[in-house]
Amino acid sequence: MARYKLGVLLFIGCTTLGLAQDEGLVGNANSPYSKLRSLALDDVRWTAGFWYTQFEVEKQTTLPFMWGLYHDAEVTHAYRNFEIAAGNMKGTHDGPSFHDGDFYKIMEGMASVYATTKDKKLDKQMDEAIAMIAKTQRDDGYIHTPVLIEERWGTLGPEELKKQLGFEKYNMGHLMTAASIHHRATAKDNFLNVAIGVADYLYDFYQKASPDLARNAICPSHYMGVVEMYRTTGDPKYLELANHLIDIRGTTADGTDDNQDRIPFRDQTTAMGHAVRANYLYAGIADLYAETGEDKLLQNLESIWEDVVYRKMYITGGCGSLYDGVSPDGTSYDPSVVQKIHQAYGRPYQLPNATAHTETCANIGNVLWNWRMLQISGDAKYADVLELTLYNSVLSGMNLEGNKFLYNNPLNVSEYLPFEQRWGHQRKGYIALSNCCPPNVTRTLAQVQNYAYSLSDDGLYVNLYGSNALETKMADGKTIKLHQVSNYPWDGAVKIIIDKAPKNTFEMFLRIPGWSQSSSVSVNGKQVSTSGKPGTYLALERLWKKGDVITLDLPMPVELMQANPLVEATKNQVTVKRGPLVYCLESESLPEDVSINEVVLDVEAGFTPETLTIKGRTLTALRANVKVKNSSSWEHQLYRPLNTGSTKNYQVDLIPYFAWGNRDAKEMSVWLSF
Repeated sequence: MARYKLGVLLFIGCTTLGLAQDEGLVGNANSPYSKLRSLALDDVRWTAGFWYTQFEVEKQTTLPFMWGLYHDAEVTHAYRNFEIAAGNMKGTHDGPSFHDGDFYKIMEGMASVYATTKDKKLDKQMDEAIAMIAKTQRDDGYIHTPVLIEERWGTLGPEELKKQLGFEKYNMGHLMTAASIHHRATAKDNFLNVAIGVADYLYDFYQKASPDLARNAICPSHYMGVVEMYRTTGDPKYLELANHLIDIRGTTADGTDDNQDRIPFRDQTTAMGHAVRANYLYAGIADLYAETGEDKLLQNLESIWEDVVYRKMYITGGCGSLYDGVSPDGTSYDPSVVQKIHQAYGRPYQLPNATAHTETCANIGNVLWNWRMLQISGDAKYADVLELTLYNSVLSGMNLEGNKFLYNNPLNVSEYLPFEQRWGHQRKGYIALSNCCPPNVTRTLAQVQNYAYSLSDDGLYVNLYGSNALETKMADGKTIKLHQVSNYPWDGAVKIIIDKAPKNTFEMFLRIPGWSQSSSVSVNGKQVSTSGKPGTYLALERLWKKGDVITLDLPMPVELMQANPLVEATKNQVTVKRGPLVYCLESESLPEDVSINEVVLDVEAGFTPETLTIKGRTLTALRANVKVKNSSSWEHQLYRPLNTGSTKNYQVDLIPYFAWGNRDAKEMSVWLSF
C-alpha cells in the first residue's frame, strides 16, 4: 500500500503566490486561456423550485440507493472487488472492468452534495471508502482491481485478465477527478494522496511505454482527470502528461475510429466513433486548451462542435444515434479500412428515433464538453446546448423518484416493433453489465448548481435560471451575495436580488437563451433600453448595491419545431418545445387501440399549459388536440393504399420528455405527424 503526501507544489501553485484557489467543479481559476472561471463548490445552493426538488431527490434517494447498490456484492460486486484487492478476503473479480470508475463517480457525487450540505454521514462514508481504496493501491501508485486481484490471488488467468485492461485508464481518470472534487469539498488530502499516486504512475508509464502499449485507454476520462490533477496540485508534469497523451494519440497502426485514434486528433474536424468516448475526449482536450492555448486544439474542437450540433445531435441534446455503425461510412469499398463502430455518431443527419442509442453517458459527455467550451469562450451558444441536454437527455436517464435508470434514450417507443433492442426502454435499478450511466447521472445531478454561474475579470455570468442563493468572491476578492427567484423552466419570469455587492462597478451578464425571441430586462423597475439578443449574454454594468432587483422576463410560447429536411426519420413531423423543454406524447393519453405512430398532431388547435402530477412531481403539461384516422391493423402489411377515411379527434397531454416512462404507458414519441 503506497502513501503519497501533498508536496509543496500544491501550496506554491496557489496560496503562496497569491493566486486564486481552484475550488470549482472545473479548477480553472488560474487557467490562462479560460475566459470564465468556475465558482467554489459551496457557493450556490438551490432554495426552491425545479432544481431544488431534483437536488432533494439526489440527496434523499439517489445517493443512498447508489451507495447501497455498489456495496451489495450479490448485485454489483463493485465494493467487494476493492475488499478482495486489499486482501481483506480471498475472491475473484466480478462485474464489468469499469466498475471501479463507476464507484468513483458515486464518490464524486457524494463529495459534491457534501460541499453544500456538510452532511457528516456522507463525510464518514467517503472516508471509509477512501481508506479501502488506498489499501488496494500498489507501491507504484497503480489501481485497477482486476489486475490487483490477479496479482494477489491469481484467480482470473492471463486471458481473462487481458479482457479487463481496456478500462483501467478510464477508471483512473474518474478517480483523479473524484479526488480533486473531494479535496475541494472537504479540504482533506486522503483521497487526493491516492490520486497523486495514480497520476505519478501514469506519468511514469507513459514516459516508458510505446504508443502501442499505451493504447489501452478507451473512454478517455483520464484526459480530464490528469488536467484536473495539474490544476489541483500545481505539478507541471501532469500538464506535460496531458500534452503527451494528445501527441501519441492516433500514431499507432491499430487505431480505430471507434476510439477516435485512427488518426491524430489534430487531423480530426468531424465527430466520429463511439459517442461517449468522443465527448469525453473533446472535454479533456478543451481542458488542455484552457491551460496551453494551442490554437489547433480549439480550431478542431469548434469544427467538431459544429458538426455535432448542426448535423448529428438530437433535439434533446442526445448524442450517438446508432447502436452500430461503420466508418468511414460510404467512402471506401476497401474492407480493410471500413470498421465497425458501436454506440456511434452516424453520418450527418442520420438520426433515427425508435432505434436511437443516445447513451446517457454520451449526453453527460455533451454537458462536460459544452461546459468547458463555455468557460474557454464565454459564448452563450455552449450554455444553450448544456441547458438543453441537462433538462432533456440527461434527466431522462433517471426516473422521477431517483432510483431507476436508462442506458439509452430513444425518441420513439412502439410496442409493435418486431424485435427487442439491446438495451430496453424500461428504467432499471441496475443495468446488468452496463451500469455506467446510473453513477454518471448521480454525480451530474449533484452538480447542476455549479453550472449556474461563472466568474470573469469583468463580473458575474448567470448561466442557468432557478431559485438559488449565491455567495462568492469576485475576481478582485470582494464578496457578492445575491439570490434568484424563479419557477423556471415552467415560467420564464426571473428575479435576481442583490444582497451584498462590492463598492465598485462591475457587470452582470444575463444569458438570453437561444430559444427566447422577446426577452425584456429591468433594473429596480426601470426597463433596460438595450434588449438581449437570443443566444448571447446581456451585459449590465453599474455600481450595484444591496436591494437592487434585476427582473428578466423570458416569455415561453409553445414552439413547433421541425428538423432539417435531410433528417429522413422526421419528414413531415414536428416536435413541441416550450422554453428549454422538449415535449413528447405517451400512449397514456390515448385509447388502448390507438398506436402512437398513427397520431396526427392538430397544429392549428393550439396548446394549453396544464398542471400535471406524476409520481408526486408537479409538472407543466401541454393540452393538445390530435387526430387519428380509422385504420385496420398493419400486421402482414409493409405497404398499402393511402387511408383517406374519417378521423377521430382526441385531447391529449404532452409531457416533458425527461418525464416519459414514469407511468404505465407502452408507447412514446417526441416527433409527431402533422
